[in-house]
Amino acid sequence: MFSRPLKIGTRTSPLALRQTNEVIGYLKEFYPEIRVEIVLIDTYADMDKITPISDIEGTDFFTREIEEALLRGEVDFAVHSAKDLPDEIPKGLCIAATTKSIDSSEALVSKNNLKIDELKYGAKVGASSQRRKTQLKKYRKDFQLVDIRGNIGERIKKLKDDNIDAIVVASCALMRLGLEAIIAQRIPADILAPHPLQGALAVELRQDNQKLRNILEVLNGR
Repeated sequence: MFSRPLKIGTRTSPLALRQTNEVIGYLKEFYPEIRVEIVLIDTYADMDKITPISDIEGTDFFTREIEEALLRGEVDFAVHSAKDLPDEIPKGLCIAATTKSIDSSEALVSKNNLKIDELKYGAKVGASSQRRKTQLKKYRKDFQLVDIRGNIGERIKKLKDDNIDAIVVASCALMRLGLEAIIAQRIPADILAPHPLQGALAVELRQDNQKLRNILEVLNGR
């Protein structure tokens, strides 16, 4: 197949590493002999914990440094959360496969395990994307919405340390990190419709690497 291990580029967060190992597991179902090496790459999103997600949605904020490494040939392919992909993939790159979502719902994590309708009037609720904030405000006009950034562990810490009553994060992220038990409620889609790609993973590579592209296409819908 390949005479050397394939280098996989991914972000440095615990969730990104779990996602990458998930893809490796799928690959090994088809190609038990495949060898891989994970290359951790800090993206701008990992360094900038201040800029609101609503300001950078649709950009390469989460993927830029990994995509640059792909174009330089430093890694063979990359694993991303599908919803983090920029609206426009850089010239020379392509998406070889998108996995099936393991859970597309939004999760409420709250103090005292309260559900969304049980939160007190004027509750402070942390959320990242504008999509989440707009829908939450439409459902409960009394909510005080607080912008939160950081990896899942950092967001949970804000719930404990920043006088926030609840946070909204992707259910799939908590599942992949083994934190499903802290979900107070999977928020119904008629209250908070999730991103259409939430829970799915995307595999990106150089467009001219047809041999690898053929191999990675088995991941579609896994």
